[in-house]
Amino acid sequence: MTTQPTNDPSVTDRRLLSTQAYGTGQHLAARQSLYQWQTPRHDLPGIVVDELAGICGAVADVGCGNGKFVQRVRADRPDLTVLPMDISPGILAGIEGAVAADVQQLPIADGALGAVLAMHMLYHVEDQARAAQELGRILASDGIAIASTNSRTDKRELEDLWRRAAGDVLGIPEGPARVQLSARFTLEDAPAILGTVFDDVRTIPLPGVIEVTDSAPVVAHLASYEAWADQMGVPFKETIERARQRVDETIQSEGAFRVTCLGGILVCRAARAY
Repeated sequence: MTTQPTNDPSVTDRRLLSTQAYGTGQHLAARQSLYQWQTPRHDLPGIVVDELAGICGAVADVGCGNGKFVQRVRADRPDLTVLPMDISPGILAGIEGAVAADVQQLPIADGALGAVLAMHMLYHVEDQARAAQELGRILASDGIAIASTNSRTDKRELEDLWRRAAGDVLGIPEGPARVQLSARFTLEDAPAILGTVFDDVRTIPLPGVIEVTDSAPVVAHLASYEAWADQMGVPFKETIERARQRVDETIQSEGAFRVTCLGGILVCRAARAY
């Protein structure tokens, strides 16, 4: 059975997350923007709205970040009450009704919600088992939890790019790997973690290929990891610049730089009693 990965303090550090990583929406937006060059394009907020068909009452978006999903659900399902929540007060600026809260201890009564979202955020949680229990606790008996994350195979080309660029900077064949956020909660591991609380966990895989003819989107994505620069084991800005050069060289020789993606959404139902 797959077990929860060992805690990486740099990925779950609450101070770092609420200030440097997500003190504003800048870095998150840079990572999100890379997907506009993906084929096929997956409308994640639209998929979430579809999965909420039949749900009524209140829906919490835990770890809502810059409010991408909150905005869409409010627009498409005005009948639902949407509760935006995030551990970082700074990133919540401008999101109506937002509350700073930790998924490991949510300020919501038992069984109060029709649905809860945890989109690309559970890898930042130190105690994922406790977080899963909280997601189950706040749901009504017929409620659903919707989570998302990436496969362990996601964007391997970017990991290879980083290590080669880092190696160039250090004068060795290959440098250290960069911090990988979703490695703590991969698409492959997530069903087992969520399955301790939910009877039914359905995975919706979302494969695609990103193809760019300008290095800027890739560089912006890599640079969005600045909060973890001290943990990279290599001069961060120099490695970013060398990565830019490598991407430009690939575009010049091959016509484009390509990245293979595999993310996914997990729809969880039937929370067990506590």
